[in-house]
Amino acid sequence: MPFVTTQDGTEIFFKDWGPKDAQPIVFHHGWPLSSDDWDAQMLFFVGHGYRVVAHDRRGHGRSAQVGWGHDMDHYAADAAAVVQHLDLRNAVHVGHSTGGGEVARYVARHGEPQGRVAKAVLVSAVTPLMIRTGDNPEGLPKEVFDGFRTALAGNRAQFFLDVPTGPFYGFNRDGATPLQGVIRNWWRQGMMGSALAHYEGIKAFSETDQTGDLKAIGVPTLVLHGEDDQIVPIADAALKAITHLRSGTLRTYPGYPHGMLTVNADVLNADLLAFVQS
Repeated sequence: MPFVTTQDGTEIFFKDWGPKDAQPIVFHHGWPLSSDDWDAQMLFFVGHGYRVVAHDRRGHGRSAQVGWGHDMDHYAADAAAVVQHLDLRNAVHVGHSTGGGEVARYVARHGEPQGRVAKAVLVSAVTPLMIRTGDNPEGLPKEVFDGFRTALAGNRAQFFLDVPTGPFYGFNRDGATPLQGVIRNWWRQGMMGSALAHYEGIKAFSETDQTGDLKAIGVPTLVLHGEDDQIVPIADAALKAITHLRSGTLRTYPGYPHGMLTVNADVLNADLLAFVQS
């Protein structure tokens, strides 16, 4: 299995499909999942001749379950280690949810300074800041994220069943048809990872202010968000993020949930392809 070892000794698992001389598209997954969450996009883009790369964040999926570094700085540095190991250039980086925060920090601190990034995409991303603070009064109260921690510590397996069954894919909405395979796959990915990484990751995705990262990004950046996102409300995320980007484009989707990259993959894939080719 392909791994890269980071400077602090953490083994990061990655996938690398497609022609090695093709333009690379790098996918960054959300909490508490793995690179498998990008199956629909990776198969789509490799079928269109692109090189597709995705890694499991430290403590997630098949990467090492280390007891340290569960923060946005390490997430971005780990992504950089994969990119450097594969010597990826002219890459498009696509991040979902927490992975969107990872993309923003990677591009701002590693990718653009090294001249390796062509474009970026933030899908249902946590940027710029989720938690309510004095400077971010519209954010979600800390009690929301404390509830996540309590549920995870109390019964992670049940919590990881409740999230995809309910708000993540919008299956709790009237008229929605829950897809059992999608729910079970979310649960499977989550339970592969480390409880500690997931617990500490809640602080990483909710309390990391990435306003500076967004302002530092100069490459064309596409921001995609569902208007019925119950996990990362659009008003706290995309509608703010777009104001900080120097070359940003916003596209929103009425009625789409947080997990739209899976349940609305046909629409998302077409829009991603159009952006990559533009």
